[in-house]
Amino acid sequence: MTREDVFGSHVTEYEQWFQEHSCLFAAEIAAIREVLPQSGIGLEIGVGSGLFAAALGIKYGVEPSAAMRKKAESRGVHVFDGVAECLPFKTAMFDFAVMITVDCFLTDIERSFREACRVLVPQGWFVIAFIDAGTRLGKEYEQKKQSSLFYRQAHFHSAAEIKEFLARAGF
Repeated sequence: MTREDVFGSHVTEYEQWFQEHSCLFAAEIAAIREVLPQSGIGLEIGVGSGLFAAALGIKYGVEPSAAMRKKAESRGVHVFDGVAECLPFKTAMFDFAVMITVDCFLTDIERSFREACRVLVPQGWFVIAFIDAGTRLGKEYEQKKQSSLFYRQAHFHSAAEIKEFLARAGF
């Protein structure tokens, strides 16, 4: 993940976007919920402020930003300090893991996906919600990222790239 803690320095602004776009947030939650297992122990990698984990009933998260961890913990998520590239968990601890708009901030996406694979039980689920660089929305985000507080350092991936990273990571 990026070393600059933009998200932790701007927790209020981050949360405000979801409040102002509550219909989009609800749609994202509904879409993710459709592919999540109905039961099991889940992990959100890059849990941020815990908005998604809390809404999805995910009890565990990993997050490098102290300010974001604190906010997620206030939502009842048990959050561990760490990064996606080196998850602080034993092998095969989780039934499923989610990564929601995190891939674009990773320093080593392939290593991060290998780590996600490692902490999942055999036949575990890995759900990735991402901004597809090949779509109209992805292209808009790319064009506007220099003026964005949060996406300035982002590197968006296409669905084909994500698929390739997953395959190389063992999925």
